[in-house]
Amino acid sequence: MVLAKSWILKKHFEGYPIKSNFELKTIELPPLKNGEVLLEALFLTVDPYMRLAAKRLKEGDMMMGQQVARVVESKNSALPTGTIVVASSGWTTHSISDGKELEKLPTEWPDTLPVSLALGTIGMPGLTAYFGLLNICAVKGGETLMVNAAAGAVGSVVGQIAKLKGCKVVGAAGSDEKIAYLKKLGFDVAFNYKTTESLEGTLKKASPDGYDCYFDNVGGEFSNTVIPQMKKFGRIAVCGAISVYNRTGPPPPGPPPEIVIYQELHMEGFIVYRWQGEERQKALKDLMKWVLEGKIQYHEYITEGFENMPAAFMGMLKGDNLGKAIVKV
Repeated sequence: MVLAKSWILKKHFEGYPIKSNFELKTIELPPLKNGEVLLEALFLTVDPYMRLAAKRLKEGDMMMGQQVARVVESKNSALPTGTIVVASSGWTTHSISDGKELEKLPTEWPDTLPVSLALGTIGMPGLTAYFGLLNICAVKGGETLMVNAAAGAVGSVVGQIAKLKGCKVVGAAGSDEKIAYLKKLGFDVAFNYKTTESLEGTLKKASPDGYDCYFDNVGGEFSNTVIPQMKKFGRIAVCGAISVYNRTGPPPPGPPPEIVIYQELHMEGFIVYRWQGEERQKALKDLMKWVLEGKIQYHEYITEGFENMPAAFMGMLKGDNLGKAIVKV
C-alpha cells in the first residue's frame, strides 16, 4: 500500500495566495496495472504561471506542476525501476503513470549536473528563455536587450543567451543581492527597480539609443515605461506579467498605442509548449552544452520538505528566490 501526500487548492486565491488556500491530503494509491509505473517525487517546481493556471482548477483539485521523479515500481518494460523522469504529476509525493506523458532525462545527462536542472535551466524555464529570445525576439549580435525579473529562472537564462549572441543586456531585478548576481553573470547593466528614483531615467541612461528587444516577465506599469523606449521595429516577447497576477482591482492600462503604431513594434505572447519534437530536443541539447561549458551559470533556490510547497510558492511570487525556485522532497 502506497500513501501519496498531495497539496490541493482548498480555496481560490484572492490577491496573494495565503496558507489557508491550500490543504495537505493523504491518498491511498491503487495497485499498478500492466503498463503502469509508480513514481516518487525527488524535486518539485513552483512557477509564476501556477498563479494563473490555478484559476482553471476547481476547489478541491490538486495543484498542477512538474516534478523530477524516480520510478520505484514498474509494470512497464520501457521504464524500469530506478528510471529518472520529468512528470507533470502536480504537487504530490507519489503518483501512478501509464508512461505516455513522462520524459526520461537525456541519456547524455552527466552525473555532475543536478537532476533538478530538468525543472530549470535545462527544462521548461530554460526553453522559455531560449525560444522567447531566439524565435520571438529573434535577437542579433550588436542589439540591445531589456529583460525584467532578470534574476529569476527565465530572466537569468535570457540575459546569458543574449550575451552569447553578442548583445548588450540590461536587466532589472528587485534586490541588491540579485543585482550583484546579474553583474557576475555578465549583464552589461543591472539595476534594482525598487530603489531607482526613476525607472524611465534609469532605462534611458542604460541605453540612450533605446532597445531593440524587450523580454517581458513583469507586465503592468513596468512595461508601460519600457515600451516608449523601444527602437523602430523593436520586438517584444511577452512571457509573463507577474506584477499583475495577484491584483484584485482592474488591470493597469496597456502600453501607449501610438508608440506601438509609429515605432512599428512587434509584440507577441507565447507559451513554450509551441515548440516540440526536433526543435525542442535541439534547444535542450544547446542549453545542456552551454551549462557544461560554463557559458550559462545557474542558481537554484531550494526549499527543503514537501510540507513547504505552499510557502515556496508564495515566496516565489513575492520574489524571495534568486534563480529557480525548487522544492526538495
